[in-house]
Amino acid sequence: MPKIVVTNNQDFTDEQRQRLDALGDVTHYDSLPSGEEYLERIKGADIICSGTAGLQDVYAQLKDVYITVSFISVAFVDVNVLKKNNVTISNAPGANRYAVSEWIIGMMIMMSRQLDTFLNHTESLRKDGKLPPLTPGLAMKSVTILGKGQIGTRVGEAAQSLGMTVDYFKRGDDLYDSVKNADYVVNTLSSNESTKGLLNTQFFAAMKEESRFVDVTRSEIVDADAMLTALDENRLAGVASDCGGILVGDTDDPLYQKLLKHPKVYVTPHVSYNTPLSMKLGNDIMIDNVEAFIAGKPIHIVEAD
Repeated sequence: MPKIVVTNNQDFTDEQRQRLDALGDVTHYDSLPSGEEYLERIKGADIICSGTAGLQDVYAQLKDVYITVSFISVAFVDVNVLKKNNVTISNAPGANRYAVSEWIIGMMIMMSRQLDTFLNHTESLRKDGKLPPLTPGLAMKSVTILGKGQIGTRVGEAAQSLGMTVDYFKRGDDLYDSVKNADYVVNTLSSNESTKGLLNTQFFAAMKEESRFVDVTRSEIVDADAMLTALDENRLAGVASDCGGILVGDTDDPLYQKLLKHPKVYVTPHVSYNTPLSMKLGNDIMIDNVEAFIAGKPIHIVEAD
């Protein structure tokens, strides 16, 4: 039987745990490992069910093993290095599509209606007989979605149902032209060699004045300093970011702290995917990956760019 190691708590349901345990000699760990702890835990493993913790630090030292994760982006590893070491890695495409698209739409509604400024008020919002200021909403506004994968597509469908005009930027399109008239730009791009540093000073300069930017992707795609400068220069009216490149929930991360300090930024610490459904879907796909690998027909393999 193959030796399978679960490197940290995956929030398996009882059914999922039983399903995985039936596939081999399985060892489960509940705590987040450091790099050294990770290497100790996976000694002799044929298959690793992994989180980010530990793996991102020591992946180059792994050899002749199969890794599967319960999420989408594995941009924190160099797939070419893994391939050289005879290491195959699979991800869980689409596991977070519901939760992340909800987060995006929620942030767009929050920004457009300025709901945070009206919540739980104790003082009257009527001043000198005047009503509270009008907020524009999303209907009749335009959004350009960068990327048309599972998340981008769901966001587009939801935005259209709210009365928005929806356009997509896809590979081969003119990036700057695609955003120049958009009231909102939503970044759902995957992190790879073609997207690293793509959303830079020139990109934000190309955006419509007083437009808004929503980001759920890894930090290497977006030049955070250029984005904040665009806010300071009123090129952007607002930003919402989930700090996709940081460890989940890490509010001490320097990027999170930098964005937190800006008054025009809504920021969350990489929690947009964080729902029970995302966990279940991701774990189901991860176990599917293990089954397929054992059967000699691996699926969802992440290829080098």
